[in-house]
Amino acid sequence: MKMRSLFVVTIASLFLLIGCGKPSDPDSLTPDDGGYKIIKKFVTSGYAQDVIIKDNLLYIAQGEGGLMIVDVTDPVNPEEVSTLTKGVRGYSTKISMKDSIVYLAAGSFGISVVDVKDPAEPYTTVSNLNMKPAKNLHIMGDWIFTAVSEQGVNIADVSVPGWPDIRGGLYTSGYAMDMVTTSDSAYLLVASGEMGLSMYDISNFEQGYGVYRKVGWGDTPGYAESLALLEEESIAFMACGTSGLQVVNYADTNNIRVIGSYDGGGYAKEILYDNNKVFLTVEMGGLQIIDVSNPSSPSIIGQVDSEFSLGLTMDEDYVYMADEDEGLIVIRKP
Repeated sequence: MKMRSLFVVTIASLFLLIGCGKPSDPDSLTPDDGGYKIIKKFVTSGYAQDVIIKDNLLYIAQGEGGLMIVDVTDPVNPEEVSTLTKGVRGYSTKISMKDSIVYLAAGSFGISVVDVKDPAEPYTTVSNLNMKPAKNLHIMGDWIFTAVSEQGVNIADVSVPGWPDIRGGLYTSGYAMDMVTTSDSAYLLVASGEMGLSMYDISNFEQGYGVYRKVGWGDTPGYAESLALLEEESIAFMACGTSGLQVVNYADTNNIRVIGSYDGGGYAKEILYDNNKVFLTVEMGGLQIIDVSNPSSPSIIGQVDSEFSLGLTMDEDYVYMADEDEGLIVIRKP
């Protein structure tokens, strides 16, 4: 009888431990989805890395799988339009677009340039454009900026569709991972890896050949991967790897500083800002939706789980996320 009682107590204790979950991750601290619902997972032919949207078409950089174009006129039933691998060199991780030309960043293989005027028949105009190692892309008017890690930022003229003309560039503090220009084209802000946020005066642009002075720098925790601006408040929202979201005020270039942060776990990789909300992919942690109406006190309002979330884009009603393992994930906004 004594042995039987001991067995019952042991089994009961085991079930109690299982039911409690991880001591460091209680259910009460796990955010719900906040009304953001996955409505479709669409398997891509490659490893989805990044995605942009234009006119109900998604353009997906998918690693060694090149470029995939998907029609999301009906987001619940995406349809593949075409896939292009011919002439697309390397492992495409980031994507940008101007008019009917797509640019794919592929690290040491530089940039592939693809004409998508006919989405059903895309073709490569330039392979292995020598802006390397290409980490990310940003377009300002007729110019494309490429973050090239330890090489800083390169600049090319893209006024002739499909045929970039490489111009100058600038060396940056740290490893340039992402960049954005202000709306007046006066400043370039760079997510500089271990060196945080760097800011450069590009007002004397000189057709891409100018000399661009660093006017400010601010350290951030973690590794600065991506950034988005709220210009009217001189705020940069930054995805900083293991340190999550960092909110940086750059109004005073002599005192660029972190004023708020949120770390909900995972590795913060890609960031978008929209209407007082930050959308942050955190790799194995999925997508975090963070309220930044008070930039000094960000708070999570929703989380959507996925296997390995990377790039994202959105329209008025949906968020589209590139997941390396699951492909394209379509998320309906509340």
